[in-house]
Amino acid sequence: MESLDKNIQKKIEDWLSPSYDEETRKAVQDLIDNNEETELTDSFYRDLEFGTGGLRGIMGVGSNRMNKYTIGKATQGLSNYLKKQFPDQEIKVAVSYDSRNNSQAFGQLVAKVFAANGIKVHLFNELRPTPLLSFAIRHFGCQSGVMLTASHNPKEYNGYKAYWNDGCQLTAPHDKNVIDEVNAINTVNDIKFDGNRHNIIPVGDEIDQIYIDANKTLRIHPEAVLVQKDLKIVFSPIHGTGITIVPKMLADWGFENVSVVAEQATPDGNFPTVIYPNPEEEDAMALAKKKGEEVDADLVLATDPDADRVGIAVKNNKGQFQLLNGNQIGSLLIYYVLSAKSELKQLGANPYIVKTIVTSNLQADIADHYGVKHYETLTGFKYIGELITNLGDSAQYLVGGEESYGYLVGDLVRDKDAPNSCAFLAEMTAYFKSKGKTVYEVLLDIYKEFGCYQEKLISLTKKGKAGAEEIQTMMAGLRHNLPNTLGGIKIREIRDYQLSHTTDMSTGERKAISLPKSDVLQFITVDGDVISARPSGTEPKIKFYCSVKESLEDTADYLDLQNILEAKVDRMMKDIVG
Repeated sequence: MESLDKNIQKKIEDWLSPSYDEETRKAVQDLIDNNEETELTDSFYRDLEFGTGGLRGIMGVGSNRMNKYTIGKATQGLSNYLKKQFPDQEIKVAVSYDSRNNSQAFGQLVAKVFAANGIKVHLFNELRPTPLLSFAIRHFGCQSGVMLTASHNPKEYNGYKAYWNDGCQLTAPHDKNVIDEVNAINTVNDIKFDGNRHNIIPVGDEIDQIYIDANKTLRIHPEAVLVQKDLKIVFSPIHGTGITIVPKMLADWGFENVSVVAEQATPDGNFPTVIYPNPEEEDAMALAKKKGEEVDADLVLATDPDADRVGIAVKNNKGQFQLLNGNQIGSLLIYYVLSAKSELKQLGANPYIVKTIVTSNLQADIADHYGVKHYETLTGFKYIGELITNLGDSAQYLVGGEESYGYLVGDLVRDKDAPNSCAFLAEMTAYFKSKGKTVYEVLLDIYKEFGCYQEKLISLTKKGKAGAEEIQTMMAGLRHNLPNTLGGIKIREIRDYQLSHTTDMSTGERKAISLPKSDVLQFITVDGDVISARPSGTEPKIKFYCSVKESLEDTADYLDLQNILEAKVDRMMKDIVG
């Protein structure tokens, strides 16, 4: 232990003090006795911080791990901040949790800390999706809320998503201010763990129907669902919370032929049938896809553990089930919502969509076609939610999302919403089927009309303290040695969101970027290709995104053009990733 950094040693010694329970002290001592220096370093070298998805980390002992003390400290800090922000008011919060190991216990712990601070807590009786927590905050008139989940991360992780009174995850200045309050807690003895149970109000399944009924008011073509009520849908919750809402939602919308993947229907924090419970992963979608083939489904849906992300599979022109990526799913949703509302003259006053800076520009092209304004935000759905709140009644939010499989139709919540998205994807499929089109055929029609986009994401995992430092070094190296070409194509413009400016590579002219600072680099080529690099805010990863575009004259040429674009993407990615 003597070889460890002095600050790390000090933290370890603190966690061995009587302020921590015997079980925690024993776990720390075991790491010491077993000379687990790497684990000790990774567990204590920093305090967990709010990123794009809140507090998230591996479960275990230490200041950089998810446990009763880091969660208790975060909740005490949030409680202190709420009291300062809402003096002389009755403060209310909502608390929910997903299927992960310890999520329910962590949720009850959070409720007790809030209650001990004199705060009323609407605590869900059972696991429920993240979007339902966002909905509940507004429904109950809460000032804040907490969701215990690590979203799509591996089973070793858990997380703590903190929300503000609009149902949106904490954004500036609240996120930093809460961290300041958390950091001001110098000892765990300042955490009020023993709650007043009278301050905890149980939330039962009655909230489910309220949420479902609210979503039903957003339907665009309910008559298409009536005609296609036997649409064959396969759904998998991937051992998560989607099972509590999605089948109910689909049934209430009128879909009578929904098959649930039995092997993944039971909530289970060990996620026994997958490596990563993430619908972005082909492995996680495999059982749902197999079930789709068995029943000859029109649509295959799968949600992540906290049901804020959804992946889909549809039949291609050869009758084979094909997974669609997040950009394609989001683009289809935007096309359906805007085209349908335009045809029905229901776009409303000042309509808009939102996408993030690493999401396909195809979505902006579609919005422009329908005369709908589009906004771009930083990565993280909290920025989309913040924009919806800030614009308020001055404009009408229609639909938006991220390439990472998170979407929202309508503004009932301020977070990505998989049950809402599942219902609209099913309605979309029913509507196009009633017109004699499959979802895949509609996607090709979109490419023919707006241009064929090809995207790719490469994620490099870099775990622990050494990994975090390596990611910082990689980003610094990119900034120090800015490329002039990628894949043999000249770069026209570089956007540095950390330095808050764009640079024209031919003139050297710089222009300001109006978005908040973020560690993101974007390279725009003379062909209009977009290549982005950014460290993940929720995982120990650095991510590289590439998007290219070419005209598609005939949908019959799609596969050939796709192969050409894939080769172009690979050349560009090789130059930046290596």
